[in-house]
Amino acid sequence: MAEFAKRPEITVSTMGKVHNPTGEGVRAISTEVQAKAAKIIAKTTEPDEHETKVVEGTAKRNITRKKTADKDSGNYNSAFKKQGGHGKGQWKELMDPSYAEKDPIDEKDPIYDEAEDSSRYILSSMESDVVEKRGYDPGTSKAVYGPLLTLSEFKLQLTECLHEYYDSADTDEVIRTLEELGCQEYHSEIVKKAVSLALDKSSRSRELTSRLLTCLHPTPMTMSDMTTGFEKLLDSMEDLQTDVPDAATIVASFLARAVVDEVLPPAFMSDQNNNRPGDVVIEKALTLLSREHCTARLEKVWGPGDGRPVEDLKKDMDQLLQEYLLSCELDEAARCVKELEAAHFHHELVKRGVFAAMEKDGKKADGDPDAHSNLDAMVALFGFLVRNAIVSEYQVKKGIDRLHTILPDLTLDVPTAPSLLAAFEDLALQQGCLKSKFTPSATVEEKKTE
Repeated sequence: MAEFAKRPEITVSTMGKVHNPTGEGVRAISTEVQAKAAKIIAKTTEPDEHETKVVEGTAKRNITRKKTADKDSGNYNSAFKKQGGHGKGQWKELMDPSYAEKDPIDEKDPIYDEAEDSSRYILSSMESDVVEKRGYDPGTSKAVYGPLLTLSEFKLQLTECLHEYYDSADTDEVIRTLEELGCQEYHSEIVKKAVSLALDKSSRSRELTSRLLTCLHPTPMTMSDMTTGFEKLLDSMEDLQTDVPDAATIVASFLARAVVDEVLPPAFMSDQNNNRPGDVVIEKALTLLSREHCTARLEKVWGPGDGRPVEDLKKDMDQLLQEYLLSCELDEAARCVKELEAAHFHHELVKRGVFAAMEKDGKKADGDPDAHSNLDAMVALFGFLVRNAIVSEYQVKKGIDRLHTILPDLTLDVPTAPSLLAAFEDLALQQGCLKSKFTPSATVEEKKTE
């Protein structure tokens, strides 16, 4: 071994004191470097409990990480993971299909508070600050507070329900739908919405609206709901008249009909007359209620074309024709025929009109100058209706054909029925309301021969 290798190491403090001027083969190490080296050596000599260990005789590695091992089993446990993150991205027991709710709070507990028990009620929408318990929902087994829908949502559902009602005329379905919506606080909107929709519709739809209001009272709509609804309707008259010029007259009829149907109390009209002095709608409604036999008149305020049975329609036709034969006012008779709104049934009007005229003229003598006065008036009526496109020529011909079919039976009541019917046909041809006379079919000829 070389001689300089046996000498002690040279440091900065001893440099120059040892006889080795060249410093060849000697490492120069500072005290700081020595301290760091001592620390590294000390760490390498101590056993590391987290280092990877290999079990002899197998290739499997048992890896343990810091703060991730269960002290008892030694297996991985995310509960000991650093910096939180325990269970991140895992399904919890609330999402487990087999999850069962904990035992409900005991209502007999002295500290039990129903308001704090969130599992016993359903949150809902309401504009007011005070929300009272409305009822119980058996579907969810919870108490319900306030309406289940907002006002705009309720109006959309109500509009759809009313359109379906005008097609089906099923009031029970409307009541069931309102109960399912669960918005008793908005029931006053039903009056305003129903009447507003009926303004643009036919007399049948208006009659159905009046019947619906009658069926909804007192359940599910109370008297307070009805009065509040009609008040809202009166407040919106300016907007309604912009769209429908006759809105004041129609709404007045709805008000008067509601009083007759006992949907509104009579005191409602007097209160509104005091609160709204000079209101046109209220004055017209009071005028309708002050007429003689107002109850009978208002029950048919929307005319006969309201979906009533055929028998009722026939009675209205007879009344119309009798009044015309007495007054001979063509304009009034034409208005009544329009209100019937039964264009498909005008042949019955022709049949009954001609028969009524034949009954009256059949009692007169042949030499009487007014022997055909009623037939002349009836021909003038149907000629006027055809020229104004109220009754079609087809309906006139169909009505006369039906009279020919039952002529043998008519002869029993009016012996001169065949000659009177032939005279009516000639006059109708002259007026232009009939294109051709009746041509008997084979079946009719066979009946005559028999």
